[in-house]
Amino acid sequence: MEENKLGVMPIGKLLVNMSLPIMISMLVQALYNIVDSIFVAQISENALTAVSLAFPVQNLMISIAVGTGAGTNALLSRSLGEGNFRKANDVATNSIFLGLLSFVTFLLLGLMFSRYYYVTQTTDMEIIGYGVSYLSIVCIGSIGKFMQIVFERLLQATGKTFYTMITQGTGAIINIILDPILIFGLLGMPKMGVAGAAIATVIGQVVAAIMAVIFNIKVNKDLNLNVRGFRPQGDIIGEIYKVGVPSIAMRSITSVTTYGINNILINFSTTATAVFGVYYKLQSFVLMPIFGLNNGMVPIIAYNYGARSGERVTQTIRLSIIYAVGIMLVGIVLMQVFPGEALALFNASEDMLGIGIPALRIISLNFVFAGFCIVASSVYQAFGNGLLSLLTAVSRQLLVLLPVAYVLSLFGDITLIWWSFPIAEIVSVALNIVFLQRIYREKLLLMDGLP
Repeated sequence: MEENKLGVMPIGKLLVNMSLPIMISMLVQALYNIVDSIFVAQISENALTAVSLAFPVQNLMISIAVGTGAGTNALLSRSLGEGNFRKANDVATNSIFLGLLSFVTFLLLGLMFSRYYYVTQTTDMEIIGYGVSYLSIVCIGSIGKFMQIVFERLLQATGKTFYTMITQGTGAIINIILDPILIFGLLGMPKMGVAGAAIATVIGQVVAAIMAVIFNIKVNKDLNLNVRGFRPQGDIIGEIYKVGVPSIAMRSITSVTTYGINNILINFSTTATAVFGVYYKLQSFVLMPIFGLNNGMVPIIAYNYGARSGERVTQTIRLSIIYAVGIMLVGIVLMQVFPGEALALFNASEDMLGIGIPALRIISLNFVFAGFCIVASSVYQAFGNGLLSLLTAVSRQLLVLLPVAYVLSLFGDITLIWWSFPIAEIVSVALNIVFLQRIYREKLLLMDGLP
């Protein structure tokens, strides 16, 4: 077979080549997340609050899909680097099975528990009505999200990131186009409100998933996706989840933390909860390029680790951290200079501006630390040490962020709550420095090209 570019292309060029298409597509996705909420905010602040409260469940869904994809990505790239093409195919087919299993789980959850989820957070019947409509549709139609992520990870693991840019970008653009049409009833369509936003999201994801399947069949020659006679392989699934479960748990912790923060904030006002939801939408626009960088970085590290090329691995890690910190510095500047303008996009009231402007300025102080921590977490996953990622996430969010936010809320000043975010990120930096040093000693020093 033709030598894979992951093992031969200069690292600087390779990292850009692998990451830039994913970064662009993820920026488009972040844009459609923001546009989605901008349109919903035009209905009412309660509609925006309802969609914001749905975030923990949507994040849990993405956590499972992306975590499984992280395990798939690392194991598949490592298998290719070792020249074990049969195992690479087995990893791919088992990951598809896991994606379908995840969809069935959320289908059932959406049908049975959407109302209960909202009732545990608010007694406002309008918010509950909006929320149940939105969340149930997103869960029932989640097959698009799971299949999109699974098949995009197969493309990324084999170095074909350009095609993921096409799938993600197309899905996002379809969502952006359909949002106003379905929400407000344009072009002869019925006016669906919040439900229209959910349907637009599902349609965009399904189209992207179909495209990702076609690209894998047509252009991904590193894999032979023959599912005829398929049976789940416990050993392969175990290896996928060795990395995947810590990644899933790590990302799912964000759902737990967000649920907790929402319950703290809603005791002050529903507007505070809406502000927090807006922050997460805006934050995604800054973080998505980092996640795109990571998705390009992981297969490079995993492949060259499998090929025992230590110099290429260390160079990849070093450049990724530099790029990530640079991107986050831009994000800090934007949040500090234009918080009011950002909130105005969401039809912000005077009350929302009063709460939101200091919130965005304070929380965004953690960005430069977050860039380093996100890259470090993905490095652990690339080496198959997902447990280290989990430990940093648990420490940051459950042991520091949520307790500190609760304690600060007791002072009765909502502005104090926002300081819990930079405090938690500083703790995370300290832990990640320790864990990266451990990875260097235990993994890299034993490889070629290092003393």
